[in-house]
Amino acid sequence: MRQRAKVILTVVLSMVVSLSLTLGALASDFYENDPRENSEAMKDIVVDENAVFGFAPDPESSRLGEYASYDWSDPEFVKSAVKNRADYHNQNMGLYTLMNKLYAEGKSVEEVARAVSKRRNEIRIESYKNDPEGLAKLKKSNLKSYGNEEGPTADSLYEKYGSWEMVLQKAFSTNSGMDACLGMYDIFFDTYVRFGMVNSEASGKTVYKVKKNDNLSKIAAKYYGNSKMWTAIYNANKDQIKDPNVLYEGMKLVINLSDY
Repeated sequence: MRQRAKVILTVVLSMVVSLSLTLGALASDFYENDPRENSEAMKDIVVDENAVFGFAPDPESSRLGEYASYDWSDPEFVKSAVKNRADYHNQNMGLYTLMNKLYAEGKSVEEVARAVSKRRNEIRIESYKNDPEGLAKLKKSNLKSYGNEEGPTADSLYEKYGSWEMVLQKAFSTNSGMDACLGMYDIFFDTYVRFGMVNSEASGKTVYKVKKNDNLSKIAAKYYGNSKMWTAIYNANKDQIKDPNVLYEGMKLVINLSDY
C-alpha cells in the first residue's frame, strides 16, 4: 500500500511540474475521465484555466469553499497539497486493514462502521498536522457541513443513509472534487464508479440542477471556465429556457462538455 502511494505521489508531482508550464489549457485536457461528468465533484469545484490541473474549489461549496482562497495556479502550493493528499489516501488504505481485523474479531456491521468512520475523521485531521492554516479551514468546513469540527459522526451518517452497510461504504469514499484539483481524479476514478458517483462510460454531457440565484453566465463559468459560453447552455436547453435571463430553482439543464 505504501509503495502504491509513493508511485501515485511521484506521478502526480511530475505532472505538476509539466502542467505548470501549460497554464490555460482546457480542463478536459488534464484527465482521461472528465471530472465535469461527476455531479458530486462539480458540487465542490469549478473549471479554472489558470489552475495547475484545470480545476479549483468553488467558493460557494460547503465542503471545499474554505480552500478557494488558496492560489491553485501556484505549482509550489499544489505540490505541497499533493503530498498531503497522497498521505491522506495512503492512510485511508489502512481503513481496509482495520475493517478486516474487526470482522475477523466477530464485530457487527454497526461496530465496524462506527470504528472505521471514527478513524476516517482522525485521518483527515492528521493529514493537516504540518498545515495549521489548512487544519483550521478543515475544521471550519466540517462544522459548516456536519455541525462537528472533527467530521460527520457515525450516528449522523446512519440517519442520512439509513443503514450501517452504507455508512461503512461511505467511509471509503473520497472527495472527488479535491482529487480533481490535485491531479488524482483518474487514479481514483474506479472508486468513484464503485460508489455510484459517476458512470464508467463517458457520455460527453452532464446535468446541472439550477440553484437559487443561478444564471447562465455563472453556470458557464463553472463548467467551461468562461462566462461568455452561456449561449452553449442556452442552445442546449431551449426547450425549457424561454428567456435566457430567467432560470428557475430546480431546473435540470443539460451541459454539453464537448462544447469546450
